Amino acid sequence: MFTLRKTYFPYVSPFDPCPPITCKEYVTPPNLYINFQPQGLQQFHPKEALRTGTLWPFFYDPYFNHHELKLREGQSDA
Repeated sequence: MFTLRKTYFPYVSPFDPCPPITCKEYVTPPNLYINFQPQGLQQFHPKEALRTGTLWPFFYDPYFNHHELKLREGQSDA
């Protein structure tokens, strides 16, 4: 199984003049995890494909920064 959102913990120097960001994250594109496009992949409806920018849901990757993700997760719990 793969995840599109990765995190890492950079070195924090005791001499940093600013408060450090202890956990950083980055996003990898979904096409890194597929060698070739298999036949019969599920497809979006044409209007949805135009809105998302891809015909195949597997390759759809909306970008949300970590603040937006926390807001969206909070709204889904309510």
